[in-house]
Amino acid sequence: MIVTVNGKSTEIRDGGSVAELLVQLQIKRESVAVEVNLDIVPKAGYDSFSLKNGDKIEIVQFVGGG
Repeated sequence: MIVTVNGKSTEIRDGGSVAELLVQLQIKRESVAVEVNLDIVPKAGYDSFSLKNGDKIEIVQFVGGG
């Protein structure tokens, strides 16, 4: 199925979770916030939140510095 991640079409397996998407994109879950269709997904829900065809996902990475 196709979802949109940060404005780019991305193919994932049917019923894939947010956690699986992060693994596919090689993004560490500890350093990001994920929004699906304008709703923030709590980190505790990454494994159980199933994505659907056409979902719009925004992944924001935290950057430290000083």
